[in-house]
Amino acid sequence: MAQSQPAKDHWTAEAYSASASFVPKLATTVLQWLNPRSEDVILDLGCGDGQLTAQLKDDCASVTGIDSSANFITAAKKAHGSTPGLSWHVHDCRYLDRWVNFQEEAYTEVFSNAALHWILRDETTRHDVLQNVYKSLKPGGTFVFEMGGKGNVAEVHTALIAAVAHQGLGVDDAQALCPWYFPSEEDMKIQLHAVGFTVEKMELEYRPTKLTANEGGGLEGWVRLMGAKFLDVFDLAATKNRLGSDSAAKKDAVVEEVCQLLKTVITHEHDGSMYLGYVRLRVLARKPGK
Repeated sequence: MAQSQPAKDHWTAEAYSASASFVPKLATTVLQWLNPRSEDVILDLGCGDGQLTAQLKDDCASVTGIDSSANFITAAKKAHGSTPGLSWHVHDCRYLDRWVNFQEEAYTEVFSNAALHWILRDETTRHDVLQNVYKSLKPGGTFVFEMGGKGNVAEVHTALIAAVAHQGLGVDDAQALCPWYFPSEEDMKIQLHAVGFTVEKMELEYRPTKLTANEGGGLEGWVRLMGAKFLDVFDLAATKNRLGSDSAAKKDAVVEEVCQLLKTVITHEHDGSMYLGYVRLRVLARKPGK
């Protein structure tokens, strides 16, 4: 699910379904932690195409979905736009307090699934994101989320850095392209406490996850969508006449190298299925007051 406002909106419901349809299907535990009630007013931070957002509405008074991807919000409105109690908004979640609809103490719960590792990548806005979530909650309200934790998809992360570096960037420059932030439990706990939250529950789960096998998906589809920020550097380099002008060829070379590097590492020999080493960080934090 997409967060920092990109120069390109790489996200589409179709591409996400092809390469990461397992994400909303594996949200059972974090939804149980949220445990919405009929009177709850919920903000879904980084709602993507709205599959989970619409599911939440079945159990609460209203849900507001916000995401930086206009493509995702268009898909959400198309699928669920007529549902009472659901609303959808395009906004960069790093700057929640600049959102025209932002209000303090507006929500009983703030929810996020598979989005905060994008939203919190920008270190300069990380504290403000958490502080604005805190402000948006009513006293006693909860912030329940699941995101990539320390070590998430380490094999493909490493392979992307290496493959990009092999196309002419230094390793430091390739590392800096990473669009994700995968904190440890202690790191996240410190940051939540710093803005006033009480952490009631937290866990880090190693959850190897089977990649899709449909057209446009699999490892290649995952790399092209989730690793798009790594690949975009070649468009910028071509514009500045660095690293050669054929950005498409360099992107293809990176994707091919990643797939070749990981083929035997992540493939289960008995059936040819591929698994990435997902590590999920789940948190239930509360704003004091009740």
